[in-house]
Amino acid sequence: MSHLDETLPWEWPESQWWSIVDEVGAGEGLATGNWPRSFTAAVAISVDVDNETLPLSRGVTNPGVLSQGRYGARVGLPRVLEALRRHSVPATFFYPVVSTKLDPAGLAAVQTDGHEIGLHGWIHEPCGELTAQQERELALRSAEALEKATGIRPVGLRTPYWDFTAHTLPLIRELGLDYDSSLMADEQPYELTQQEEPTGVTEVPVSWVRDDAPYFPDDALTKQALPPREVLRIWQDEFDAAYAEGGLFNLALHPHVIGHRSRIKILRELLEYVAAHSGVWFATHADVARHAAEQRAFRTREDFH
Repeated sequence: MSHLDETLPWEWPESQWWSIVDEVGAGEGLATGNWPRSFTAAVAISVDVDNETLPLSRGVTNPGVLSQGRYGARVGLPRVLEALRRHSVPATFFYPVVSTKLDPAGLAAVQTDGHEIGLHGWIHEPCGELTAQQERELALRSAEALEKATGIRPVGLRTPYWDFTAHTLPLIRELGLDYDSSLMADEQPYELTQQEEPTGVTEVPVSWVRDDAPYFPDDALTKQALPPREVLRIWQDEFDAAYAEGGLFNLALHPHVIGHRSRIKILRELLEYVAAHSGVWFATHADVARHAAEQRAFRTREDFH
């Protein structure tokens, strides 16, 4: 209950819970079936290149745990890149800055294949545990460092742990970013609002349903991992529904999770399945956000006239 008084939620006045809910809201969304060049549906693949930053962000320094993250750089990332390359699929790779420093060769390979690079914090820090000043300092430092590492100013953010705070949206606007991809208010892209006011920032929403980590937990000794083929069926069903609706299918992956042999196999099969459908727009998150913003601007001009 950060930034709140000591009263319990059922004791709050109506104005208090309204102000909390309205701090970051979901504004105008992109209509289904509204894609460039008459595409039927859109597919946006994202890859969070966390590697060792996940344990490091929690202060875990045990070599055995760190080796699970190193697997992502050594084995998982090359396999993910190969799977995307097989069907010429552009993707968005969200990088903690520390990951770029620990594996510069991996970052170079991602850039060589022409993928988008987005912000994902400094060391995968949990923003909800930071002060507003700490979150701002790390966000500014991360944007500068990622631009220096890639030669390109990032236009999008995925908060580490998808931990979007009340301070994050003002920082996105201060950095001049086009989009965020950390929130879950829709399946279609939508405009973020702040206290009910449009911000011009597009949300390319995520979902735990379309993320590999919940199905394949790191700590498989205490948490049950699903069989890969069950996960493939879930993702195919999600894509089928998005395709039927003319919507967006957004998938979030992690090299250290999806990169294992039996799991990369289902990613290859999923991409092959999706590519077999006509009218699929494979797009980066920046592409999707740009299209959504253009459609909002077009509707605004239509309303004006």
